[in-house]
Amino acid sequence: MILSVIIPAYNELATIVPCLERVLAVDLGDLGLDIIVVDDGSTDETAWLAECMGPRVRVIKHTRNRGKGAAIQTGLAAATGILCLVQDADLEYDPADYKALLEPLLERRCALVIGSRFRHAKPKFRGPDKSPFLSHWIGNRLIIALTNLLYRAHFTDYEACYKVFWRALLVQMPVEAEGFSWENELVCKALRTKRRVEEVPVSYTPRSYAEGKKITWRDGLTILWTILKWRVWPIR
Repeated sequence: MILSVIIPAYNELATIVPCLERVLAVDLGDLGLDIIVVDDGSTDETAWLAECMGPRVRVIKHTRNRGKGAAIQTGLAAATGILCLVQDADLEYDPADYKALLEPLLERRCALVIGSRFRHAKPKFRGPDKSPFLSHWIGNRLIIALTNLLYRAHFTDYEACYKVFWRALLVQMPVEAEGFSWENELVCKALRTKRRVEEVPVSYTPRSYAEGKKITWRDGLTILWTILKWRVWPIR
């Protein structure tokens, strides 16, 4: 059995190499590893650095920046694994969590696993190790509350990067968004179609906008619309 790790990347010069080193170091036991970096029109050396990581890393390039969702779709089209995992190219999330994320799928308990930064711990907004993103946390609480209300769910977080699923799920239930709302469309469609979704706690080390963080309040508006849309929109 093969796990395809899809890594959308846009101008991640500082983090793409250590990110890939961590992915390559993961012990998956009997699972094979298929690593696909989708360079989403970077203007720096992200793609070149990824290519330098050797033959275990495949690099696919977009000629222009199309969005995280579009990069994930490109990666999925090239994936060889029957299991797929979305990994951000920054260092906010640790591939050491792969084993815990894969367990519910390998035990056939669900069709989709999502990582949660807040299942066992809440961010701190005071002290030397405080999170710099109070506004992001508030926005995330709104998104979660709306999703839980409309879809009768009990999530603590689904804006974390990790989404792990059987590739057949996306064949049966295509996800079309090209931006950050790809993940929200995936989760909302899975809930609408009565797929079991399981949440797993993951570690999180936030980075600042100066360090390359990209999601903004405009993406938050698109995410809210996505949640509302897929509660009523016909799913083909």
